[in-house]
Amino acid sequence: MIHKNVITDFSPEEYTPQIDPSAHVHPLGAVIGNVILGKNVYVAPFASVRGDEGMPLHIGDNSNVQDGVIIHALETCEVKEDGSIINIDKNTVEVSGKKYAVYVGEKVSLAHQVQIHGPASVGNESFIGMKSLVFKAAVGNNCVIEPGCILMGVTVPDGRYVPAGTTLNNQKDADSLPEITDDYPLKSLNSGVVHVNINLAKGYNAAGLK
Repeated sequence: MIHKNVITDFSPEEYTPQIDPSAHVHPLGAVIGNVILGKNVYVAPFASVRGDEGMPLHIGDNSNVQDGVIIHALETCEVKEDGSIINIDKNTVEVSGKKYAVYVGEKVSLAHQVQIHGPASVGNESFIGMKSLVFKAAVGNNCVIEPGCILMGVTVPDGRYVPAGTTLNNQKDADSLPEITDDYPLKSLNSGVVHVNINLAKGYNAAGLK
């Protein structure tokens, strides 16, 4: 399901999702409103990428949004009675000089039932494990968030991992997270997951499934 957002007092314009032709959105997935999907992005069944409140939502090239993932965000603007529009900057993240409600980089894996709720960002080549929540938080590049984690109000530095089941809401704890070393057992997990999902996108597109 791919369609525009509705006009509301916090969303004064209609947006049609911008989806690269090489990306694939499964017919049982939903991509709505001000959403940007890059090359080879795969959106799996029952995923919801909903750019109808906070916007825009960006998913970078070669990333995947697996089954049951939810990407949504707090409102990023407000329309006053006189018609003026006020941007709510505290509910955005800035990447390369542009503001987003949610920014997901390149070669990112969002595993089954992950929730990314903006304002939030996930850096390039990071893996977010099953049933994890990222809210008002930033994950750096080349990170692994193991399954069942909650991240709120923190920035995870590049090249770190968060152990399964961790609740992380203190920056001091985030700064002391363990680094990913050659002997970390999940070090190469994301590259394999990215490979599989790029090929799923290509395969479903070739099969004409829409």
